[in-house]
Amino acid sequence: MTGEAIADFGDEPMTGTSDGALARAAGVTAWRQIADAIEADVMNGRLTPGSQLPTEARLAERFAVNRHTVRRAIAALAAKGLLRATQGRGTFVEAKPLAYPIGRRTRFTEIVSREGHEAGGELMSATETVADEETARRLRLMPGAPVLRTEVRRFIDGTPVSYGTSFFPLPRFAGVTAVLRETGSITRALAACGVTDYMRAETRITARLATGDDAARLDLSPGRILFVVDALNVDGTGTPVQAAHVVFAADRVELVVENG
Repeated sequence: MTGEAIADFGDEPMTGTSDGALARAAGVTAWRQIADAIEADVMNGRLTPGSQLPTEARLAERFAVNRHTVRRAIAALAAKGLLRATQGRGTFVEAKPLAYPIGRRTRFTEIVSREGHEAGGELMSATETVADEETARRLRLMPGAPVLRTEVRRFIDGTPVSYGTSFFPLPRFAGVTAVLRETGSITRALAACGVTDYMRAETRITARLATGDDAARLDLSPGRILFVVDALNVDGTGTPVQAAHVVFAADRVELVVENG
């Protein structure tokens, strides 16, 4: 999101009753009425994508309820993918999904920047290990061959949208770690190792539900839908340079498979 702004309701009630209070005898629980009111304000554009909700205390005052009731309403909307609650920062309206094309040349930073957003990357870990049978098959190596294993998390306007594990053949890509740590960019890391251009040789896309670990890494609720992308990139000679397993938050990106 760009320019995170706190939604200011001033003295106006949120969608709901004329004074912002809850209909106590309506037969609907208080937290559900609050969730419905916030959702209505998202749908009618009063709360815009990327905007920050008022604090729990202010919402509790607005609806004349305790903070626990507000917290339950926010959790319900986060589970639906409408809100994102980030510890220490607040609660935000989820941005609209970014169209993310997957083709012969898939470049995260280029795609995000072209859409007018800021791309970011974070190297979470980097270790030298040996290729198991599946990794060796994908990279056309012998099982047990040395490889570099990295974990990188990617951001759009500061919001985490994916995290992935990649394997690079060693010793050819021994320099990847330093560049990834500095820039978070796979493209720059490969370029530093002499691969100025690379192409997507294979992409497999599946889906699953987010676990607790996924939720922590991507700032989303457990049970949200994730896209899982297994990709193989090759250099100009067709030699594999990277085998990747990347998990995307399906609420935040729209994968577009390009022909050719």
